[in-house]
Amino acid sequence: MDYYAGIDVSLEASSVCLVDAAGKIIRETKVASQPDALIEHFVSLEFAAKRVGLEAGPLSQWLHEGLTKAGFDVVLLETRHVKAALSAMIIKTDRKDARGIAQLLRMGWYRTVHSKSPSSQDVRALLTGRKLLQAKLRTSG
Repeated sequence: MDYYAGIDVSLEASSVCLVDAAGKIIRETKVASQPDALIEHFVSLEFAAKRVGLEAGPLSQWLHEGLTKAGFDVVLLETRHVKAALSAMIIKTDRKDARGIAQLLRMGWYRTVHSKSPSSQDVRALLTGRKLLQAKLRTSG
């Protein structure tokens, strides 16, 4: 049987939900938002996740890279698409978002986002900082 894991990423701890191919919730938990902690969690499960999904965000690139290097099939989900799919929930919590992400993976109702390499993220950060500095120098001079 196939299993799908949804992760709702937060700064300190991420909510993780594992569902089976029928949509039944197998396990829900909170795990530290670090690649090593998530890898340890998934390895300790008696069920191997066919696919792991994260909503694209600031920490997602880092977690995606770590989980991918560990051999997991990880998908970054497009933020607006996830928001639209989960907007029907009356009460939004991290736990319910993780459930929703796992169900989206199971059903195939998602759009993927390209994961940028760490070096391209560094270059982008430098260029953004440079642009801000140039704008500041223009307005103060």
